[in-house]
Amino acid sequence: MATNNKYLVGVYGDDDITLKAVKSIRAANIKIHEVFSPFPIHGIDEALGYKHSRLPKAAFMFGALGLTLALTMQFWMLGYDWQMIIGGKNFASLPPFVPVSFELTVLISALGMVATFLIASDLKPYKKPKIFDIRITDDKHVIAIDLGQNKLAKEEISKIVADTGAEEVNEKSFD
Repeated sequence: MATNNKYLVGVYGDDDITLKAVKSIRAANIKIHEVFSPFPIHGIDEALGYKHSRLPKAAFMFGALGLTLALTMQFWMLGYDWQMIIGGKNFASLPPFVPVSFELTVLISALGMVATFLIASDLKPYKKPKIFDIRITDDKHVIAIDLGQNKLAKEEISKIVADTGAEEVNEKSFD
């Protein structure tokens, strides 16, 4: 996938118009880099053609890892390494292990999900973000189109974006 750091940016004032614009732009076989909005837009994922996230599967796997680590740790410490008879109970019985197992399952799952999200989103502390329009934090919605990913000329794409109800159509370059 070739990219050239030149983007066409359509600025919209309404979320419904933005959603309709995404559908129209994709219908014209134009690849959209990303849509930025100050709040979530219901249905934008389907309009952009995004697949369902695999994060729930990752959460389950991290939870299973946490549970396995918790049970292994407790059985090793209390059942094998340092056996103590407390009140005539077994060395390693399951009911007392439930609270620690639950807590470690939640901890490993949460930490793993944060790490997975940061890696999947390519969020690094040293990475400079591409800010297409500062107003996306206030009240504007932005559709960013990578000009290197599309076969149509910039003028054609600009006209299509303007026809979808964009208040402004700008070109943005990044170093």
